[in-house]
Order: sequence, then structure tokens, then C-alpha cells
Amino acid sequence: MTIPPNKRLRVGDVLMEQGAISREQLERALSEQKASGQMLGEILVEKGVIQPGALVRGLAKSLGLRGCVLRHGLIDLAAFKLVGETECERLKVLPMFKVRNTLIVAMAEPQSLPTIDRLAELTNCQIKPVLALEANIAEYLKKYAGGNVDVDAFLTSLAEQDVEVVERESVDEGPSTDLDKMVAGSPIINLVNIAFLSAVKDGASDIHIEPDRKGTRVRYRIDGVMRELMNPPAGMHAAIVSRVKVIGKMDIAEKRLPQEGRVRIVAEGREIDLRVSSMPTLLGEKIVVRILDKRNLRVRLEDLGFRLEAMNTFKAILDKPHGLVLVTGPTGSGKTTTLYSALDLLRSPEVNIVTVEDPVEYQLDMVNQIQVHEQIGFNFARALRSILRQDPDVIMIGEIRDEETARVGIQAALTGHLVLATLHTNDAPGAIARLTDMKIEPYLIASCINGVVAQRLARTICSACATRYYPAETVLIDAGLADQVGRSFRHGSGCRECHDSGFHGRLGIYEVMDVTPDMRRLVHRNAPVHEIRETLKHNGHLNLREEGVLLALEGKTSLEEVLRVTINEDEQITQDDRGRAAA
Repeated sequence: MTIPPNKRLRVGDVLMEQGAISREQLERALSEQKASGQMLGEILVEKGVIQPGALVRGLAKSLGLRGCVLRHGLIDLAAFKLVGETECERLKVLPMFKVRNTLIVAMAEPQSLPTIDRLAELTNCQIKPVLALEANIAEYLKKYAGGNVDVDAFLTSLAEQDVEVVERESVDEGPSTDLDKMVAGSPIINLVNIAFLSAVKDGASDIHIEPDRKGTRVRYRIDGVMRELMNPPAGMHAAIVSRVKVIGKMDIAEKRLPQEGRVRIVAEGREIDLRVSSMPTLLGEKIVVRILDKRNLRVRLEDLGFRLEAMNTFKAILDKPHGLVLVTGPTGSGKTTTLYSALDLLRSPEVNIVTVEDPVEYQLDMVNQIQVHEQIGFNFARALRSILRQDPDVIMIGEIRDEETARVGIQAALTGHLVLATLHTNDAPGAIARLTDMKIEPYLIASCINGVVAQRLARTICSACATRYYPAETVLIDAGLADQVGRSFRHGSGCRECHDSGFHGRLGIYEVMDVTPDMRRLVHRNAPVHEIRETLKHNGHLNLREEGVLLALEGKTSLEEVLRVTINEDEQITQDDRGRAAA
């Protein structure tokens, strides 16, 4: 591909800026380029230094255009036929979509005005070029033109087999409109199905369908990080939103208020629950779909990432017959999964376990799970009072949100029940301060609390592209490893398996605080949080960051990832000061 250097940054510099390659890798590739005459990007891909997706992003940024990696479902066969196989091969292009009078075309040379003019002449459309690698275009030209792939059959199979709505209900949509016709057409159904299926296959937790000035942006969250899935063209957003709302049994006529819906689909041969949320924005409605796939639920403590010492401490805490056990952390840090793992350890025919959740995410055998309904006044506190008359041995509270729920939970712990609950705090000692902020008396907290687990989720290194590297000195200092300069650590270089991220999957970082008699005395006299932390540190307790660094030393995650998801002591003290000032 030839791109005038005065029109853009050099692609090698862009790839370095994006962190895709190092200075040494670039210099080696440039030396080989002088000897062979190959394009720099081709050399980097052939040598396995970067994946095609990373090259596309670098080239697209250097050109100031959009780039894409072609995949099934993003190519409309009718648009392909507008140009034809012969001209597509000659021009190194592949038409993708047609929206009204605009044709979106994947091009190996998107800056070529003669090519754009020829496409406009052939199709009588306005041409919008999108950058794609020449090899990627050739691959899909061969598939779509050579008959290796039956596109219609592929899309039909997606719509009818791979993604199926369970317990479908008829929806009265009122008088037929153009929007209704668009939703009824297979392209919209197939596009939504492809988004669902791709997210399920990649183990995503959420799908975001967002309005954009130039069309629609579909992203999903995988391993806690947002990734772009596709960019449907302008004019389709309302139809896509309407399709998702229909299968979620939501009101498609109401666009001014947020809505929530649920749908169960069959994908990859198994049933998966989806929770749908719509929100009006300035540019249109945004849809977020939460994917609850039981395959991603790990309920054995050994599978979550606990270090052996921390896991044994947690098991000892759970082994006590009554008291309060708290699991803390921000939203999305895996608190509910940890509680499910604790219940998995405790459940047996001899134990009556009852949970109160909002919502019930996964169903567990031998566990009585209750869904709260705030709209009818059936909240956590009311449910807990009723549960106490159900002769429970173990009670799980999905979240302690207010003083009333905290008081009922603590009273249950004081009257002979083992109570497990989640709380939003930054670390384990902070849970004591959070209960105090809820106006719970320190003597009650000291009497019932058995232990606190604080946690974060860190991405694990992709085994397919794991390699050794030397972290920057500042990274080592932040990790408390200033004396380890020159030591190599493990990280992922990025490959197709991990979508060029270097990570695949997640594990938990756990800080486990066992409440000893000395600790109870500190809590009873309402000692400040910093004093509790100092006492813990003096007794050899490891905070979240220190636990994470140990996982990095074991090669399970990278140091940079640990620093990303944890905070150091100085930041924690600053946040505590702000909390006291606000109080």
C-alpha cells in the first residue's frame, strides 16, 4: 500500500505510539525492508510481531480513516454484486454495505481517487472508503465470489439456529411503519444475532449498542475491557434498537424513558440469559445487554485465583458457625461470584441456605434464592426479616446498601446465623468504616464480624503469546519492587487468540482480613482505619496491591495490570481523608 508520507505519520511511528511494537522491533523490520523491498506492515505481520488487526489500526490512524478486519456478517452480498468479482479483484476492493445512496467499501488503497471515481461510476453511489488489508480483501473475495461460502445460508443459520429466542411472545407493535419493515428484514435480525453470538463465543459480559453521529457503534466488554465489535452504517440504529427491545419484551414506542427487559436465548447449543437496559441519549437510545452465561461461572474457590494462604484463611472464616462475612470491592469486581463460591463450599443436604439478591444472576442447587422487587416494597431488609422465619443456617445478602439492611443482617449474625454479604469499599479495613458510616455501633460490628475479603479482577496473560519482558523502572517502584530492576517478568505480546490484547481471561486478587481478638478490640473502640491498617501490616497482612504483585511474580498476570486495578497506600489514605471530610 502506498500512502504519501506528507499526508500522514509514518506507520512505524504510529505502531510504536500505540504500543504495538518496540523501537528494536521497528529497526529490525526497517533493515529487512531495505533488503527485501517488502512493505513494512507485511514484514511485521509475517514475522508475527503484530497481528493484522493491529496493523489495520496503525495504518488507519496514519491515514485519518476508519479501518476494519473483514468478517462474516459485515458484508452484504447485494452490495458485493453491485461491483462484481472482476472489478473488485482489479481495484482491490470489497463492497460491504449500502445505506441509501452511500456504499461503504473496504479498500486496500482508500486514498486512491481514481478507484473511488470508478466505483462511483459503476454503482452510481457515493463511495465511503474503509481501510482493509489487501490479503484480507483477497481472502473474502475468494470466499464470496468463488462460492466457498454460501453467505445466505450462513446468515440464515445464524438467525434460525445459532441464536434462538426462548419463550418468544407475540408483540403488538401497532400500525406498520418503515421501521417495522426494517426490523422484520433479515439484515437487522442477522446483525443483532451476530452481535449476540460473537459476544457469547468470546466470553463477553456485556454488549453496548450506542448511537453515533456517523451510525452505530457496537462494543462488548471482555475481561473487563471494552472492545469494538462492529460499526453498522448510519440509518440502522433505530431498527437495531427496536429489534433488541422486541425480543426483550420492552415497549418499542417508548423512547424517552429508560427501560429494562429480559430474554433467554439459545446460542452455541446452550441457554443463556440476557438482561437488556435501554437509556435515552442525545443521539438516540443506547442499549446495554448483560450476558449471564453459566459456562463462565466458576464456583470452586480454587478456580478463582486465591493464593493458597489467602484461600485457607477464607475457608477458616467460613468454617465458623455464625457471624458476618463481608466481600467488598467496586461494581464488576466479582464479589457475587466469590459469594457463590462460598455457598458452593457450604451447601449440603444438612444446611438450609437462603439468599436475597437483586437480581438473581445464576441458579444454584440446594440454595433457596430470593429476588427482591423494590417496586412493590419487597427490599433487602423486608426480605431478610421474612427469611429469619424460614429457619435458615446460612444467609447471603446480595448487597448491603443502607442502614436498615445492615442492622437486620447484623442481628441475624448475632442470633446464630452465618451471614455473607457484599459491600462497596476500596479494601478490607475500609469495610469497618463503611458500616460505621451507616451508623452501626462499633460494639455491634466487633461482636459479629468474622472476616472481610476485598477483591479486584485482573486479566490473565494469554498463554498463546506469553513472553518475557523488562518492566520500566517506574513500574517496579510503584509495585514496591525497586530492588528488582533488571529482572524479567511475563506478559502477553498480543495475538489473534487474545484480540491483540496480550490477555485472555481473568483471575481475582484477594485481600483476606481475619478478625482476630486484637482486631475486635480495635473495632470496639472505633479505631480509625489507618490504625487498623498499620496493625494489620505489623502482623504480616498483605494489602490488595501486594497480593497482586505476588501473582505477577508467579507469572499469572502482568505488573502493569496489577497497578491498573489496585491503588497504593498513599492513594488509599487520601481517599479515607476525603471520606472523613465528606462525613
